[in-house]
Amino acid sequence: MSVERISPRTNEQRALISRNAAELFARKGFAATSMNEIAEASHLSKPGLYHHFKDKAEVLFHIADGHVSRLADIVTGVEAMELTPERRLPELIKAFMLEYAEAQNEHRVLTEDVRFLDVEAQACVLDKERAVVRVFSDAVAAARPDLDGTQLPKLLTMFLFGMLNWMFTWFQPNGRFTYAEIAPIATQLFLHGVAGVEAEDPAVVGRRRKTSASRGGPRAST
Repeated sequence: MSVERISPRTNEQRALISRNAAELFARKGFAATSMNEIAEASHLSKPGLYHHFKDKAEVLFHIADGHVSRLADIVTGVEAMELTPERRLPELIKAFMLEYAEAQNEHRVLTEDVRFLDVEAQACVLDKERAVVRVFSDAVAAARPDLDGTQLPKLLTMFLFGMLNWMFTWFQPNGRFTYAEIAPIATQLFLHGVAGVEAEDPAVVGRRRKTSASRGGPRAST
């Protein structure tokens, strides 16, 4: 059985269509967006759009599956770093928040519109989501070995995702703070509660860390 090869140009066009569709879905909702609007946003004729995607559901699946696949790649990359338990969870949180910063529309589609997919397509996306959640749950369990044998690591992980996954509903990426500055706050809040959040402005802390790194790190006083 031969395998159909997709040209790089076709992949680029599908990626462009998906980005435009994600923006429309995030702004208007999947149900209220038409294929005509996706074609217009992508500067394509309607037949040109159907050359790449058979229907709107396939566009949705391409967006959701692509985003969750990138998240799966991120956790695989962090696992490959073989970090200590103390560093693994903060690194996962930071990596996810940086990805969310670049894919806010896609993330909104993943969280809100997967329900419009058929059962088989939903299962494909949700299976990948569960694999990602397991990695986070394992990281939480490693950071808190005293919870071994309980259901708390999974519960705490769902609390964590509840905090991270819905930031797009209130966080303004062009506002006072960046995702990179918010990431350590989210980590501190999750691990230590409100009492553990640093009082300093995260932008000031970030600048100090960059300055310290450019000077070769902190030096011992004499």
